[in-house]
Amino acid sequence: MEYDTLNDTNITTCGNDTNSTHDFLNVSSMYPLDLAVPLYGYAMPVLLLVTTVFNTLIVAVLWQKHMRSPTNAVLTAMALSDMLTVVFPEPMFFYMYTLDNHAKPLYPPAACYAWNFLHDYIPNVFHTASIWLTVALAAQRYIYVCHPPVARTWCTLPLVFKAIIWIFVFATIHQAPRFFDTVYESVEVEWGGECVDVCRETFNYWVTLITPNIYFPIYFWFRVMFVHLGPCMVLVVLNMLLYRAMKEAQKRRKKLLHDKNSKKECKTLRDSNCTTLMLIAVVSVFLVTEIPLAVITLLHIISNMFVNVFSTESYEMLMYFFIISNSFIIFSYPINFAIYCGMSRQFRVTFRDLFIRGRPPKAERDGSTRYSMNNGPPRTCTSETVI
Repeated sequence: MEYDTLNDTNITTCGNDTNSTHDFLNVSSMYPLDLAVPLYGYAMPVLLLVTTVFNTLIVAVLWQKHMRSPTNAVLTAMALSDMLTVVFPEPMFFYMYTLDNHAKPLYPPAACYAWNFLHDYIPNVFHTASIWLTVALAAQRYIYVCHPPVARTWCTLPLVFKAIIWIFVFATIHQAPRFFDTVYESVEVEWGGECVDVCRETFNYWVTLITPNIYFPIYFWFRVMFVHLGPCMVLVVLNMLLYRAMKEAQKRRKKLLHDKNSKKECKTLRDSNCTTLMLIAVVSVFLVTEIPLAVITLLHIISNMFVNVFSTESYEMLMYFFIISNSFIIFSYPINFAIYCGMSRQFRVTFRDLFIRGRPPKAERDGSTRYSMNNGPPRTCTSETVI
């Protein structure tokens, strides 16, 4: 049987059901199909494979005993978050776009819940965690470089593990209401010349008590301020401060090069600058992909809450930019592996020993400390292994 695209213009309710068609879950109208099908249907499965492989390699390398450190713990959590952000929506994207089911009515209600949970709500939990982990990474590096005495207290491995756990907890709490704000019911509509079952969307009773005009603005403004724009602004400032501190450290290192008694401190500054530069690169890639999405999300909220600043054509263009921005974020996930390999000798050596030579890294075999780097300038404050 050939199916027509399910939309508000070609379906009506069957029998005595008088509910309007705009309440039906309509997957085909959510995203521009000329972009969603090639990106979500054909590019996403490949990208899922690439992201899963590379981020698994990152976790495997950073979780080696001699590589464990506060900085690497955050990088490991980021790799897991990015990977899960891609893993969860892929089953529904594959069913909808790869198998070309987006035009068919989604049914039963359990499938409708699965669609929203897997393609939107759960990925948002891990993406939010990844954003806040990136802020934590930049803040941690700022403390190491610019306030090293504080690092002894605030940047220990146990505290970093606790911070990572709390980030995931708060990311889950912030997204939790979305799992319960919508109810899906089975209803029959006339489609393709016959009555078929579809999912009708209604708000849960507690949303109607609060009223949607209060509930949704609170949720989305919180998301814009504390998940998108706020973290991006903080990261821009921290990146600028880290870059300035790195330049000052380079000038100090040039002076130390002329002092034969300062070779050890000179090497410490070099290692610290390499780590700082690598983390600046990681944060910069994040900002390049996240800032456009933050701006688009803000415009979308303003348009829906205050004044409709977009015509129909402009709104469709906004949705094009939205799906492109989301895709660029996903495309950026494997880039961190290239950054680590290109800018960290320690990561390359550990990766080579672990996966190419097929033996434990030398630091684990003989107890050597040749991989040990300082995460901040003075060794008297905090000494740890970083990539």
